[in-house]
Amino acid sequence: MGPPPSNGILGARRRSDDGEVTRRWRSLLLAASVLLAATPVRGEELAVAAASDLKFAMDPLVAAFRKERPDVDVRVSFGASGSFFAQVSSGAPFDLFLSADADYPRRLADAGLGSAEGVFVYGVGGLVIWVRKGSAADPARLGPEALLHPSVQHVAIANPRHAPYGRAAEEALRSLGLWERLAGRLVLGENVSQAASFVESGAAQAGVFARSLALSPAMRGKGSWVEVPKASYRPLVQGGLVLRSAKAPAAARAFRDFLLGPKGRAILAEYGIAPPAR
Repeated sequence: MGPPPSNGILGARRRSDDGEVTRRWRSLLLAASVLLAATPVRGEELAVAAASDLKFAMDPLVAAFRKERPDVDVRVSFGASGSFFAQVSSGAPFDLFLSADADYPRRLADAGLGSAEGVFVYGVGGLVIWVRKGSAADPARLGPEALLHPSVQHVAIANPRHAPYGRAAEEALRSLGLWERLAGRLVLGENVSQAASFVESGAAQAGVFARSLALSPAMRGKGSWVEVPKASYRPLVQGGLVLRSAKAPAAARAFRDFLLGPKGRAILAEYGIAPPAR
């Protein structure tokens, strides 16, 4: 056997071992920091019930809001405003209600489900007549009479019973003298987004639905459309309410304030939802 290692050799080995451990810890900490940076920030969850005409506008709205408030995780459900009104009245767990008809939030506030001063108006919508690209029933050329073109077998609108855009479509068609003439051709979507999808898919040859959907990336450039004369239907004043039962009331108020601020209004305007009259 040779002589035992000297203290100097042992000390060198310990320093080498200590350095290796330090390097490993640094590598682990670096990997952990990279993983944390790549993990999306999940914070307080905000449950929003939104009218279907907001289906495409909400993506950029939420993205812009999250840049300012990454601590809020916005979860949006879309549907007919009348259906959401019934759900909220029955205790559905939403924090914020964005309706296509400002009357629904007012009625909820009157029922004690939100404060009267908490009702707000975020925009004014519009109706269009839309057909697929290449259709002989071009509303840009024929106007509302395009709905009577022989090639149009079905006209899609949202169900007037619970969709504000459906009620507005019925009102406009009656005012224009087309409602009775279209009897038997109308197909009803559960909400205005579904009505638009009927036309986009070819299940209906024409539709009367929200301008915001016609301006969406999903439909832009795929069809021809014209605005329904505004005098033929009452203004589609759209409003919202922070619900009294909200689990995230502060987050709901923050999103409301963003929606009513310059960035929110600009995004809504891109989708044809005009600012409310002052």
